[in-house]
Amino acid sequence: MVQTTPRPAQTIPVYAAVDFTVVNGANLGDPISFAAELDQGDTYELHQTALQERLAVLMDESGRFTIAESSEIGRPGAALHLDCCLTMMAGTGQTTEVLVLVEVDDAGCVAEVYILPLAELVPRIGYALVGIDRNNARRKFAEVGCVSFTRGTHITMASGEQRMIEDLALGDMVLTRDDGPQEVRWIGASTVRAVGEFAPIRIKADTLHNLNDLRVSPDHRLFIYQRSDELGAGRHEVLVRARHLVNGDTVVQEGGGFVEYFQLLFDTHQIIYAEGIAAETLLVDTRTRPALPEDLSEKLAQALPGHDNRVRRDFEVTEALLNHTDAAKLLKRASTR
Repeated sequence: MVQTTPRPAQTIPVYAAVDFTVVNGANLGDPISFAAELDQGDTYELHQTALQERLAVLMDESGRFTIAESSEIGRPGAALHLDCCLTMMAGTGQTTEVLVLVEVDDAGCVAEVYILPLAELVPRIGYALVGIDRNNARRKFAEVGCVSFTRGTHITMASGEQRMIEDLALGDMVLTRDDGPQEVRWIGASTVRAVGEFAPIRIKADTLHNLNDLRVSPDHRLFIYQRSDELGAGRHEVLVRARHLVNGDTVVQEGGGFVEYFQLLFDTHQIIYAEGIAAETLLVDTRTRPALPEDLSEKLAQALPGHDNRVRRDFEVTEALLNHTDAAKLLKRASTR
């Protein structure tokens, strides 16, 4: 029998529904709920004492969600339904998208409702519900999970040239850690508000032996080779999410304005070099697949199933192992000793 390593849980910052309630409208006093119970025009406020908690989510091969054992909120093992994407408008006219997730009990009834804001929600500001989208919630959730580099990132080509990611083209040969020169099969590009889960992480020059600053999406995983196992991971090769390295100094999350993100896709999940740091490329799985364009060529579509064989699940270290005063500094030291 083939042994497989369990998929790592994805953690997302959510509010409990009871923290986001109607202050004006038909459902006065009610918490946010799933699409069938909502009325456009209702105005919601986030409670002053509301705290975001990390909901750990597991996804199986069919795309079904369950709550992981490591979750700070919810019942481990419970089914989770991604219900809809809501558009909320503040009094200033600025809109914010919110994903609604529903925890279901063993009888199939609603147990809890959570919201994942795709931009910051500010307490005691009214947000009018102006849109309910039941069709594109999966795509929005996939976009959060797509690992991305920002405009201006230097990528190491097969020739050794350092080329900005926005200057790459399909068919270009990029140097990969495991398979040498590999052909770029697809390049994604999007401009989004740099807020919440879309605010990039900046790893300042020399933090991880990088010559220039590197800016990536929060869940982007970086490959680190520890000469000495400073983390206690039990292995020298580890993958670390950029968000877990934030220290307020050499690694920071930069919110505000807009950010232009790029995704690189190869025939298999790869580790490439961005500003000299080994970093993963887009992994196509049940979560991220909805973010890909529907008109991908048949040839490319045939290549995608092979991605799951290169996930390197056992390389990823948990956030708990990175609970140090300065994990980035520790990893830099570990990579040189």
